[in-house]
Amino acid sequence: MKQRRTTIALTALLFLTAGLCFAQVRGWNDFSSDRRGVPDWEVNKELPNDIFTFTRVQYYSGGYGRRGGRWETDYPDADLNLSYRLNEMTSMEVDPNGAVLRLTDDELFDHPFIYLVEPGRLELSDEEVKRLRRYCYNGGFLMIDDFWGESEWDNLYYNIKQVFPEREPVSIPLEHNVFHAIFPLDKRPQIPSIHGFYRGVTAERFDAQEAHYRGIYDDKGRLMVVICHNTDLGDGWEREGEDPEYFKQFAEKYAYPLGINILFHSMTH
Repeated sequence: MKQRRTTIALTALLFLTAGLCFAQVRGWNDFSSDRRGVPDWEVNKELPNDIFTFTRVQYYSGGYGRRGGRWETDYPDADLNLSYRLNEMTSMEVDPNGAVLRLTDDELFDHPFIYLVEPGRLELSDEEVKRLRRYCYNGGFLMIDDFWGESEWDNLYYNIKQVFPEREPVSIPLEHNVFHAIFPLDKRPQIPSIHGFYRGVTAERFDAQEAHYRGIYDDKGRLMVVICHNTDLGDGWEREGEDPEYFKQFAEKYAYPLGINILFHSMTH
């Protein structure tokens, strides 16, 4: 994993940093193909180990949620759109389709970045705990996103402490590289779902008024885990083509810049 991570990181250094120049990928509910309106592209098949694949974690959540698991929230649109933006705005070779893996899959260690969404009912097995711990300490990076309120935080905290009993999630300061790696942000944004945007609120719950960005570091100070609590970057990626104002205020301004910053940081540190 480390060699592949280094190769992708060197490519990622060629990010185009002229500024934000996003245009919406598709119009309202334009699901005209299996890619749901997101453009496709070819990758360099001669260098299969130099291709970045946005990788979503499939997990068990007690049978709760759409089709039995909250891991599917915003899927596949969020993954397709973010992959498209990475391909569009950087010189990275990006897999246009992304991947979905369980923590117990052997291929996990081929992917230096993984994304886990809505862990409010996450239930990690003993084997998943061991694999995730090994993955992170071997150089892998975990991003957790889109969960709200104190009860969902308590559940995530319980599970993440099984993985890292000796470590504590700590607040990531605004001066940290994840907020400035490519696109400088002047605050820790609270990104609402599009439904919250329509209601005129950014917080989905009464006990979720402030966005929190916490991290878990290894002994050398490497950030292994970013936890985005009381905010929803994934909806900013998924819903970008559905409403011009939501796109302008939250997708273009915060969800994509912060997502790209986090990914870039994970590849270069």
